[in-house]
Amino acid sequence: MTKEISASMVARYSDKIQTKPKNQIIKDAIMKNGINAATLNNDSLVSMNPAFSEEIETGKVTDQKMSGRCWMFAALNTFRHKLNDLFHLKDFELSQNYTLFWDKFEKSNYFLESIIETADQPLDGRLVSWLMATPQQDGGQWDMLVSIIDKYGVVPKQVMPETFQSSRTRELNGLLNAKLREDAGALRRLHEKGKTRSDLEETKDDMLDDIYRILVFSLGEPPKSFDFEYRDEEKKEFHRETGITPKEFFKKYVSLNLDDYVSIINAPTKDKPFNKTYTVQYLGTVVGGRKIKYLNVDIDTLKNLAISQIKDKETVWFGCDVVLYSDGKLGIMDKDLYDYDTAFSTKFKLSKAERLDYKESCLTHAMVLTGVNLVDGRPNRWKVENSWGEDRGKKGYFVMSDKWMDEFTYQVVVNKKYLSDELKKAYEQEPVELKPWDPMGALALMK
Repeated sequence: MTKEISASMVARYSDKIQTKPKNQIIKDAIMKNGINAATLNNDSLVSMNPAFSEEIETGKVTDQKMSGRCWMFAALNTFRHKLNDLFHLKDFELSQNYTLFWDKFEKSNYFLESIIETADQPLDGRLVSWLMATPQQDGGQWDMLVSIIDKYGVVPKQVMPETFQSSRTRELNGLLNAKLREDAGALRRLHEKGKTRSDLEETKDDMLDDIYRILVFSLGEPPKSFDFEYRDEEKKEFHRETGITPKEFFKKYVSLNLDDYVSIINAPTKDKPFNKTYTVQYLGTVVGGRKIKYLNVDIDTLKNLAISQIKDKETVWFGCDVVLYSDGKLGIMDKDLYDYDTAFSTKFKLSKAERLDYKESCLTHAMVLTGVNLVDGRPNRWKVENSWGEDRGKKGYFVMSDKWMDEFTYQVVVNKKYLSDELKKAYEQEPVELKPWDPMGALALMK
């Protein structure tokens, strides 16, 4: 039988607070300063020393501003680190607006194709409701960007710079989603009238024409070719290449085989055994592009793979839940940063697996690992390059404790050459399909 809250229950709870004089001090401190400021652990600040035994110098950080493009910035940052080093460039950036344009255009097509595919399913069913909730957004995953780059390449930021809407995507997202939901309704009604798949695809073509126009007016039109001009800062030489295409630019100047890079996750839930691969239904950008594919491993294996790549002077894309136990202004991510347990006389004791299962945590943000501090071969803190501008942390760089890495990091992307033979074999398995709403289907989109 349901039991309501009684006056006696409230009186009992209140009496327990009043009997401890220290509770008044704690209450005053939290009410005046806020929970995080009042529970900040100074020992954590001292221990998060921004010095690292293994470190890659990567220069000035980027700024995604008021957009959820962290996953793009993180990936393009790993590319620009290589470009800056090879060609002696200073603070060179690739165009995040260019990849944003094609991501939004391709996501729109992916959504409309999903609507056509699910036209027989009820509008209020879980799958169609899930699709309608967010037709497209800023967030993404590593494999999604690989699909964009494989199809469209990349360009320097100078060639397609930021616009008002690329830096502040809220209005654009609202407009695109309104249009896509309208289009979804139209496609479903055509299906109800008995129109063929070919009829729906023809209608979809007209819909994409509208989406393209909205994107061009908001973000600019992506170049088909461009001139690449730069100065070698070391040799003091000027270079110019004319009429290069975005795909040619990626192949010649970035020159990475993206098929060599794999997503490694740590999701220690009962439904996802380690050394198995996973994908997520209805999660993607480019129809027919690279599928989302994860290899799930224990956290020590994940960290050792990241360390191997850092030791070889290559930075590491990683995904985490930046919301919990972190301070963006200080640039610290540490499980001991706030002492909630002592302040509130209770325990917050969900395990990593339980936080995933009970929706307390999931991947929210992507950044870049650029260093690690090893003591007797074991990490105790990591250097992180964020994309929130130089006003956060130490000129945009964060310090992450190894304990935080254990609890709130879910994914790294590494060259598969660092995988053992056993892990390489495990990665080649056919992936288990997860439902679209599985926690591992979460996208990095933190602003």
